[in-house]
Formats: sequence, C-alpha cells, structure tokens
Amino acid sequence: MSMKLFIGHYPYMFTVLLFLIGLYGIMAKQNLVKKIIGMNIMQAAVILFFLVHAHKWSGSVPIYDSAIGNSASAYSNPLPHALMLTAIVVSVATTGLALTLIIRIHQKYRSLDESKIT
Repeated sequence: MSMKLFIGHYPYMFTVLLFLIGLYGIMAKQNLVKKIIGMNIMQAAVILFFLVHAHKWSGSVPIYDSAIGNSASAYSNPLPHALMLTAIVVSVATTGLALTLIIRIHQKYRSLDESKIT
C-alpha cells in the first residue's frame, strides 16, 4: 500500500522535500547568501509544485486539433504555466534585490554572518 501511494504521488513528495530543504536553509544557516539559496530552492519547489499539479497526462497542447475535437478535458490548461512564468520573473527580481542588499550589508558590516550583523 505505501509503495503504491509513493508511486502515484512521487512528484508531490519531491516538491515537498525540496521545499523542506529550502526551509532548512533559511532557518538553520547563519550566512545570508546561504539563506538566499534556501529561498530560491523554496521558490523553485513552489513553482514545480504548481507545474506538476497542472500537468495533464493525456492532455494535448491548447491548440485546436480536429482529431481531438472541442472537448476541454482533452487539452492542458495553459494558465498555470503562464502564471509560473510570472513567478519565475518575480523570483529572479527578488534574488537580485536580495543580493544587492547583501552587497550593501557586507560593505557596511564586513561580514555576512547574521549573528555578527545583529
């Protein structure tokens, strides 16, 4: 029973594991760069979760095909994929801003260790 559950849900379990690794990086590490890496891992896990959830095994691309017909259930929904592209752009912008702030923090305090800075 447990192996059957794992085989059917392994993409979800992988994304949860990836999210937990990122959470560990944010909570346990003292270096600010490592915290940003953890944040990026968490963001990638959330994006991957939405893409895995939106995937339809028997779905076709959302372009009309006369062989498939007009049935909406035969096509994959493109909206989650488009939203995750937006999330990727936000993730890159967040990372860029965080790295810029880390550069300024390092210039002022000469350290990236959170305990030394606080």
